[in-house]
Amino acid sequence: MEDTIFEYKVAIYRENLLGSLFLAGSKVDPVRFSDFLNKNGAQGWEVVTMERESRRMLLFFSREAFLVIMKRKKERAPHA
Repeated sequence: MEDTIFEYKVAIYRENLLGSLFLAGSKVDPVRFSDFLNKNGAQGWEVVTMERESRRMLLFFSREAFLVIMKRKKERAPHA
């Protein structure tokens, strides 16, 4: 019986800085965030946890971001 081994990926998802500059703040677009999650899911990544945060940019502007931790089963090298 083999033990399952996982690999982990930490990603920060945030909108571009232009929205923050023009709107004095930028929220995450749910459609683009879904695309980000689906793209990673298609590669086998599963979200373990995520945390929402607001990051300050250039003193007066802020933008919303998500710290996302994902995992997937690690491929084992074939035995020789």
